[in-house]
Formats: sequence, structure tokens, C-alpha cells
Amino acid sequence: MTAQNRLITLNNGVQMPILGFGVFQVPAEQAEQVVTDALAAGYRAIDTAASYGNEEAVGRAIAASGIPRDELFVTTKMWIQHTGEDTAKREFDRSLRRLGLDYLDLYLIHQPLGDYYSSWRAMQQLHGQGLIKAIGVSNFYPDRLVDLIQHNDIVPAVNQIETHPFFQRADDQRLMRERGVQIESWGPFAEGKNGLFTHALLAEIGAAHGKSVAQVVLRWLIQRDVVVIPKSVRPQRMAENLDVFDFALTDDEMTRIATLDTGASVFFDHRDPAMVAWLGGRRVD
Repeated sequence: MTAQNRLITLNNGVQMPILGFGVFQVPAEQAEQVVTDALAAGYRAIDTAASYGNEEAVGRAIAASGIPRDELFVTTKMWIQHTGEDTAKREFDRSLRRLGLDYLDLYLIHQPLGDYYSSWRAMQQLHGQGLIKAIGVSNFYPDRLVDLIQHNDIVPAVNQIETHPFFQRADDQRLMRERGVQIESWGPFAEGKNGLFTHALLAEIGAAHGKSVAQVVLRWLIQRDVVVIPKSVRPQRMAENLDVFDFALTDDEMTRIATLDTGASVFFDHRDPAMVAWLGGRRVD
């Protein structure tokens, strides 16, 4: 792992970088170059998903990088239609082939929908066979997370959820910590919603440290022990997002950022029946 990146130890002893690189919404035709640039910038954790349609491009970039496999931490995710014990195993194999890898560092159930209990049983078996170093979930609210934990052998290592200054998930993080689940942020910049990149408070804190708003947000998450996977297609921004280990926010600055929490998603709610129906009807090849 890059020297400047901090490692988080998961509940099974596996270590992952607290700062990685995400490729959500990066088109397949662009993803290979983007991941190549990210690896060159120093990222060693790459997060993708079957539903992103860019696993093959990510795999090509990894193969071409020449970076030893044990220095990389690769995550992908299983989509809703592929849940179920046998289907999940086939979908895992497909993802592994598309990525061109022999094993995954982290495999996640992408949505808390469909027959994810059967999928979890399959993932436990794949983990036992050494094909996945750690298994986890994404977008699980506390009730479903606790239910999954109580009725299975392996506690999810990670729960990747929307987490940013406007939806901070402090209570969810507290519960996860009590249960041994690592919180991971998707959408750390809220995709710029609510004027995040020009927000007066975040800009003021950034100016005090000679850092950008994006760097302040990433530092704020890291100081909360939240794993984060920012995305950018620009090498300069990739490098900037990695450059957050040479300063620290004060307790007062952390407290002031806490006041930005609205307690609600800026995207969508997985408990909304209309959203559940939309997600459940989305098909991934």
C-alpha cells in the first residue's frame, strides 16, 4: 500500500486502505484509462460493481499496471437480480473473470433487496474457500443489517452507505462499530449537491489549512474512521484527493461540520417503496 495511506483493520483481520478510488458512473470506454491514472497516482484500493458495467476495463488497468496483486485491494458488488445461492456463485465467477483476478479482497451485496440471505450463504462459502478475503453489504439500514448479522455465521466486514456532510450517519456508524462492521462512504462529495464545493463553512476550514473543500471533506471522513472512495476522472484531482494525510481538523472544526447534517439522503431512500420497485426492476447484464 502507498506509504501515505492509512489502513483500517476489518473484523476478520483483513486490512484495507481508508482511502480508495471509486468508478461509479465511469463509462467502460473511459474506465481503463481512469483506473490506470488512479493507480499511477498512488491509489491501491479500487471499488467497482457489476452494475457499473466497467469491471473488464478495471481488470485491464490492474493487469497492465504491473502492481503486485497483494498490494491491491479490489472490491466489487453483486446486483439484485443475481441474488440466490446458486445464482450468486455464478455471478461472483463472472465478476472475477471480468476483473481477471483469482480472488477478491471485498465482495458486497449491492442492495438490501431480493433474496440476499441466500446470497450471503453463498458468499460465506466462497469466503471459506479463500476466494474472497472479506464479505460485506451496501446500502443496508440498521434494521436489516442487524437482522442479517443475527441469522448468519459471518458478520459483514463492511457496510458501504451514502455518507457525506449533509447525511453524516453518526448513529448508524455507532451501531456498526458496536457490531464490528466497518462503515464505508459512497458519494462523499454528495455529487456536489447543496453547493458542497462552494459551501462557506467548508471553504473557510479549507482556507485555514491551505486545502480544498474536497480535501476537507475527505479528511473529516477519515478522522471519523470512515473508509472513503472518491471518484474523479482528472489526474490532478486524483492526486489532490490523496493528499489529505498531512493535516488534521481540530475538534472545533469537526463539531462545526457536524452542524451540516440534515439527517436525510440527498439522493434516494432505500426504504421508499417506489425506489425499491425501481431498483428491483433494473437489470444488469
